[in-house]
Amino acid sequence: MKTKNINKRWFLLAVGVISMLFAGVLYAWSILKVPFREEVGFTSGQLAFSYTLTMCFFCLGGFLSGQIIRRISTRPTILIAGTLAGTGIALAGILAPLAPFWLFFSYAFLAGLGIGMAYIAIISTVNAYFPDRKGLSSGVLMMGFGASTLILGKLAARLFASPLGWKNTYVLLGAVIGIVLILSAFFITPPDPDTVFPAPKRKSSVREEVFEERDYTPSEMIRRFTFWRAFLSLVCFTAVGSSVISFANDLALSVGATAGFATTLVGVLAVCNGLGRILTGAVFDTMGRRFTMIGATVLTTVAATVTLVSVVTSSLPLCVVGLCLTGLSYGTSPTVSSAFTLAFYGKKYFASNLSISNFNLMGASFIATACAALQTSSGGYVIPFALLLALSVVAILLNLTVKKP
Repeated sequence: MKTKNINKRWFLLAVGVISMLFAGVLYAWSILKVPFREEVGFTSGQLAFSYTLTMCFFCLGGFLSGQIIRRISTRPTILIAGTLAGTGIALAGILAPLAPFWLFFSYAFLAGLGIGMAYIAIISTVNAYFPDRKGLSSGVLMMGFGASTLILGKLAARLFASPLGWKNTYVLLGAVIGIVLILSAFFITPPDPDTVFPAPKRKSSVREEVFEERDYTPSEMIRRFTFWRAFLSLVCFTAVGSSVISFANDLALSVGATAGFATTLVGVLAVCNGLGRILTGAVFDTMGRRFTMIGATVLTTVAATVTLVSVVTSSLPLCVVGLCLTGLSYGTSPTVSSAFTLAFYGKKYFASNLSISNFNLMGASFIATACAALQTSSGGYVIPFALLLALSVVAILLNLTVKKP
């Protein structure tokens, strides 16, 4: 591969990270929902349902993105994605205060669909430039997506309290996100078919997995029993992080944290989430797929165990450790999903295949909703975390059976 093309791929990775940073505002819902609860008066149930709908349309948007990329190309996909995402978030500040339906339509449907489309288009296209470092590429991109909560979420919170007001902040946020994604469409393009990339490198001490490498179509992939075992494993251990993120602030308060410290812990959780994404990518490239996936589920189990013990003993220090571990473990999920799909099922249909793999987020969001209901009905966090711990153990057992496509 020519030096010019090598340099280009690092530039595209940088553009991808910036684009993912703005697209990742979807995960800042715990901050963005505050005005709808405090100013408009929407109930917790309505806001929780809005987030679940958002994740559903996020997954559907990813699937739609894969189909458009396969039939047309990347650029129109990202252009459509940017238009939908920007319009949806802007309209959330204009129409959503009128009724919950408009929040569901603007933020969940339009923004969720658009960001889901952008997510798959950016990851699949940029990763095509890094067959030798697919884990690192996925991890860096996912880090940008995860860091959005800490960066854009905090910025939005400050703007909500400023003279600009929360409604105008939503409009401004939508405009900026739309512009960034639309501009990125003119830079993020697939590599030329005849481009030759560096071969993947592995440490000699790492045991290589032996299987026939080929490109699987989406229909071929979903007929593989191995895919469904990996998919269910992803659902189980992703649910732990998804659930904890939804009530991290209240969880910290329940074990004695002050309001200010609880808010800080939510930020720490976001930082650990971002670190988990990039560290997982690096581990995937150096230690291999099997070690990384099993390690991710073991880490998730440890995180759930420590957090459960912190709840039972009302220990704030253990809760801090548990939240940090949960952030790291949740960060492994998207990177594992992306790198696993590329490693097992090839790059030719990667966009479509990854969009299917990402439906694990939909399953995890429903489990998170169930955990929230259990917390409300039981009046505590013991039962929800007992369920999450059981699911993380199931994830380990499923992962042990994933050996070849």
